[in-house]
Amino acid sequence: MENKALLKSDKKRSFPYRIQIEERSDEAPKWLSPLLTLAALAAALILTGILISAVGGNALYTYSKMWKAAFGTWFALSDSLTKAIPLIFTGIACAIAFHMKIWNIGAEGQFYLGAFGASLIVLAPVVPAETSPWIFIPLMMISGMIFGALWGFIPGFLKAKLGVNEIISTLMMNYIAVAWNNFFLFGKWSYQGFQMSEKFPKNALLLRLSDIAKTYSIKSLQGMALHLGILFALITAIIIYLLIYRSKWGYEIKLTGDNAKAANYAGINIVRNTVLVMALSGAVAGLAGAVEISGVVKRFQGSISPGYGYTGVIIAWLAKLNPLLAVPVSVFFGGLIIAGREIQPSGIPKMMQGIILVCLIGFDFFLKYRLQFTRINESETK
Repeated sequence: MENKALLKSDKKRSFPYRIQIEERSDEAPKWLSPLLTLAALAAALILTGILISAVGGNALYTYSKMWKAAFGTWFALSDSLTKAIPLIFTGIACAIAFHMKIWNIGAEGQFYLGAFGASLIVLAPVVPAETSPWIFIPLMMISGMIFGALWGFIPGFLKAKLGVNEIISTLMMNYIAVAWNNFFLFGKWSYQGFQMSEKFPKNALLLRLSDIAKTYSIKSLQGMALHLGILFALITAIIIYLLIYRSKWGYEIKLTGDNAKAANYAGINIVRNTVLVMALSGAVAGLAGAVEISGVVKRFQGSISPGYGYTGVIIAWLAKLNPLLAVPVSVFFGGLIIAGREIQPSGIPKMMQGIILVCLIGFDFFLKYRLQFTRINESETK
């Protein structure tokens, strides 16, 4: 018995500290958040590598192939940037709502309605096919934003006026948006019975690098899919950043998200801002759909998103809700989508997205809590 007690005592002395979890009484240091983000990414890569190795794959070789497929050449980079464009929009769209602690999970549906709105200008038709692209393109973008804003306004209004949970309403409206588009795809806008419309006229399409290559005989740009939408995305990121971080309204929505009671006491109209935030979030996601339909798809069809709206949630968190940081994060995820086409199994990039999100949520724990190490007295080990 004495020997067992001594062994137990020795084990305690081998690590003479007690680990306790305690809530932070002050704000976490500014450097901690980016450090935790990098740690979460590293952990996600390690976990994914372990899973790849567990099924008989070579993790380092797989990562090498993914990198080459996504960023290894100028053509690969062009494809990754093209995939990043809708992700920048949806990431920013989610970030806008998340700043106010409104959980918009409906960017996917708003994306589809934005694509519908842009297509409406072409297929209704609102303007003739020979209309100048200087008129055609802006009309398509504005229409896409209006329909996306409407799809954000509805759950925003329901939450502000009736207290309806926005997670449920936005998620359900994603399915309604797809069904709405399918109604027109299988009906009036179906081209010769196929589940797609006829191809859009040239004036309704966003300019690509490959188009510039043909016009000016630039061989180095031939075959590159990157289009003018990248400029729209960058401009949107800058505008939304200034709106959130440099305007009175941005301060209001952040204050409401941090402390709704204090915001209400300060005279901030929470109902109005809830509706406006959701409408703006929907408008940006709708712009993503309009840009994608005009710059990439070139016609109205059903399968236009591999989950851009849902990936936007991950991008918003990884970017710490910063619209400018959403740009490089989206390029990374755009590369993951492109890499998925080149490697087997192609589900690895999607698996990585899920693991990254789980790691981000897990590591964010340390922004509110800390580990406290307390030395154990000799009397406690006896």
